[in-house]
Amino acid sequence: MKVAIIGCGAMGSGIAQIAAAAGNPVLLFDKYPSALDRSQKQLRKRIQQEQSKGRMSEEEAETIIENMRYSNDRQDIAGSDIVIESIVEELEAKQQLFRDLEQIVSPDCILATNTSALSVTAIASACRIRPGRVIGIHFFIPAPQVKLVEIVPALQTLSPVTNLSQQIVKKWGKTTVLVKDRPGFLVNRIVRPYYLEALRILEEGAADIATIDWAMTEIGRFKMGPFTLMDYIGNDINYNFTESLYQSTYNDNRYQPSITQKKLVEAGYLGRKTGRGFYNYKDHSGNPAPRKEDDLGRQILFRILILLINEAADALFNQRASREDIDLAMTTGIDFPTGLLSWADDIGIEVVVQHLDRLYGLYGEERYRCSPLLRNMKKRAERFY
Repeated sequence: MKVAIIGCGAMGSGIAQIAAAAGNPVLLFDKYPSALDRSQKQLRKRIQQEQSKGRMSEEEAETIIENMRYSNDRQDIAGSDIVIESIVEELEAKQQLFRDLEQIVSPDCILATNTSALSVTAIASACRIRPGRVIGIHFFIPAPQVKLVEIVPALQTLSPVTNLSQQIVKKWGKTTVLVKDRPGFLVNRIVRPYYLEALRILEEGAADIATIDWAMTEIGRFKMGPFTLMDYIGNDINYNFTESLYQSTYNDNRYQPSITQKKLVEAGYLGRKTGRGFYNYKDHSGNPAPRKEDDLGRQILFRILILLINEAADALFNQRASREDIDLAMTTGIDFPTGLLSWADDIGIEVVVQHLDRLYGLYGEERYRCSPLLRNMKKRAERFY
């Protein structure tokens, strides 16, 4: 199977590496020769690092390098069986690209977008020949390391295209979940309360940054606390995604961006990449120590956790994904310690509903509205599993 990847940034290069490692001939296209040269050098550097750590054999490294080709001539994409674009997150740019690709590739070639926020249906609408072959194949950064890939059919996508896309990605060693084409897709939407409720707790003065992160990692067993994770992702990227989700859901209060994070972005405090975000990475002595109080920590954990569970329940209620895929996505896509729906069973659905109702009564905001699914499950004394 011949694979073409368009856009040789970190994501595009990572996807190309995955496909090449699986034995596919891969063409990495970018209109800028300097970008292609940089991508090729960075790939060799990553391979050397993986080999030095014992995570990649010499044979595996040679397979990747031998299967990679680089080009700035769009006509070289002809003959591909699947094309995955990873260009700028602008709808018009992606639509124009797909219109152009239709004139180059064969009618059977799958056209995939790696968008994390845009409507796959809107992207597919640009195609006039066969919009049914357009699909979302959403990888996560860093693509070679993160196991999860979201498969997102557009309204126009044909079932054989969806099935074949899943098969291809699974052969590349990835775990796939099938997701409805809705704003934020699955993982990036369900995870919003992890950031937004942590920011709300901070803004209320209930706990500081270090204490909230401590509660989530030490008590909750999350791999990264919300503020450490936002700094890792980049506050600009995290904030922009939240703002986009807020707008695309008709200003749903659950996704209202935080003024606190917006001010960090305006100040240029973007996180690790700028040396300062919620934490100061240049002068660690200026970072506060957490208040390691178990009762406070459990309160923080539970408040954030029940909102995550509520969001996961809403995803199931609105049929954005299956029960199994929702839990699988959160453990493999963002490394949560356990699936949220399974976690709800452990806590007890009645307890989750009671705490959501208490918060809704206190704040009167839609962000604390209990999912109808959870409320019905409480009445019927049901469990997710």
